[in-house]
Amino acid sequence: MPPRSFVSQPRLIVNADDFGISEEVNQAIVRAHKEGVLTSCSLMVTGAAFDHAVNLAKENPGLAVGIHLVTVMGRSALPKPEIPSLVDDGGNFSNHPVAAGLKYYFSKRARRDLRKELAAQFDRFKSTGLRLSHVDGHLHLHVHPVIFRAAVELAEAYGARRMRVPVEERRLALGFDRSGRFGKTMLSIVFGRLAAYMKKKLRARGFVFAERVYGNLQSGRMNEDYFLYALERLSAETNEIYFHPALYPDGRRLNSDERQCMVEFEALTSRRVRERIAALGIRLTNYFDLETSR
Repeated sequence: MPPRSFVSQPRLIVNADDFGISEEVNQAIVRAHKEGVLTSCSLMVTGAAFDHAVNLAKENPGLAVGIHLVTVMGRSALPKPEIPSLVDDGGNFSNHPVAAGLKYYFSKRARRDLRKELAAQFDRFKSTGLRLSHVDGHLHLHVHPVIFRAAVELAEAYGARRMRVPVEERRLALGFDRSGRFGKTMLSIVFGRLAAYMKKKLRARGFVFAERVYGNLQSGRMNEDYFLYALERLSAETNEIYFHPALYPDGRRLNSDERQCMVEFEALTSRRVRERIAALGIRLTNYFDLETSR
């Protein structure tokens, strides 16, 4: 795929997910904002380092903060007796997204509990006093029709008509890395159909969203090379690319996921990336700006 040539001055949100999950992630996000190109992040209000994240966000008001809804592979805001169909005795959601998604779709009790839990997560965000930038979901589960409908209604109630719609270009992803072609194709089909549904509903209710979101088809393999590749090929006027950075002490033995998080932090603070953004005339922005400039 040739480099982009038909979008004169695209806008780009550079987001980090999982703010609040750990202090290592929190520190990386704030440093990537202060020293790199990060403009936005998504707060996991049930994360173990939630209070630490909120304090850092208040110290860095230029960092836009959205809500990262947790409905799988994480902890709940409410205790099990209030949402018995969703979590185990420790307040943990299922680690199996497909099984959880089926339950949320077919179980009336689960749908009722899910609405209560999502409202509690929005309430916890409101309690921080931070302005709510946008709505997205852990593992993109906010695209699930049941979660999506509840999230839209709650976002309206909390004054945030801004949401991530994770639609990505399969051709671009395969142009960079042709491995996993079948999986990337299936993800493109599934998320493409869900995104079309989301966009129709969101437009009707006055929401804003980035036209393209990059990262899903490169999940777990985001790095400086991919970032530079994507910058050259932004195909829409409004775009988002998201990362999962973290920072760990020197000398600590890291597993593969932790090493990948370090790689993503390095991409966000890369001098080459900053210079390329400037050379291409890309305007770094956040979801608030998408709303005010429409």
